[in-house]
Amino acid sequence: MTVVNPQARRSSRLSAVKQLSAVLAIACALAACQKEEPALPTAAAPAATAAAPAVTADTAVSAKVTAMTADQLREAARKAYAENRLYAPAEDNAVEYYLALRDKAPGDAAVSSALTDLLPMTVIAIEQSVNREDFTEAQRLAALLEKADAQHPALARLKTSIATQQEAVGKRAAQQQLTAEEETKRKADLELKRVEDQKKQQEEAAKLLASQNAKAAADKVAADKAAADKAVADKAAADERAAEQRAAVARQTAAAPASADASDLRPLSMPPPRYPPDALRAGTSGEVQVEFTVGTDGSVTAARVVRSNPARIFDREAVNAVRKWRFQPVDSPVTTRRTIGFNPQS
Repeated sequence: MTVVNPQARRSSRLSAVKQLSAVLAIACALAACQKEEPALPTAAAPAATAAAPAVTADTAVSAKVTAMTADQLREAARKAYAENRLYAPAEDNAVEYYLALRDKAPGDAAVSSALTDLLPMTVIAIEQSVNREDFTEAQRLAALLEKADAQHPALARLKTSIATQQEAVGKRAAQQQLTAEEETKRKADLELKRVEDQKKQQEEAAKLLASQNAKAAADKVAADKAAADKAVADKAAADERAAEQRAAVARQTAAAPASADASDLRPLSMPPPRYPPDALRAGTSGEVQVEFTVGTDGSVTAARVVRSNPARIFDREAVNAVRKWRFQPVDSPVTTRRTIGFNPQS
């Protein structure tokens, strides 16, 4: 891939203009000398200098950048991004470095994300280059855009705009018959304006990106805080319910006559607990000791887990089953404990 130095390209264009001016001066002199003689057919004059090859998607990233290692490209891209060299100057900008890095590390999600952020700024830079009639820069940026995303929705429109405006400028230049001095000055002014515009555009683009990143970070902090607050509130509510349940059991236990005990209980209905599906599939067995209080009407008024093995696997089903048990009515509430076994083979 051929690397064209921007300074060398400008020098070449100035040399071509000077040579063309010399050829035109000689032609005018010959025409004046042979005013009365018929013009003789002549062969077309060769171009003063060979036109520089057009930048394409294949040559958009310079050989200098392509030759860098992945680690060098990543560091250069980070530095260019931090210094607002997002897409310019050529051979030293974040877009070129990330494109070269993508070729070396196609699966790097951070590289793809960075290019996604940079392409909208590149599109705007192409449009602004066309507006100031800087077609060389517009073509370079369009080649970068095409290499980054050949299916980008703005690519065809931008290429058409470059070609159309370039043709219009060429016609206008021919009509106005710009002198070599005027053309040189125009190009110098254009170069100066391009540098100023690029600096300003890239600073604005960097500010926009920073603002977007700051907003995303703030949103994440707010979401994390809301989740943490909810977790604290849920825990507080659970603790409060547990405390109320323990207090109720304590009150019932304290109110029970000293003479009431478990021997007074006569079961009427003791449906077995449901076996948790996950534990059944895994063949897990265990047991849960439940403390519960039977009211005077024979229903279970409170139940809680005293211990379980393994922990928490069978707790809920054991408590749910105990709450459905029914006993013969008793004179006063009775609090007792039962151990419920879970065996997948039974």
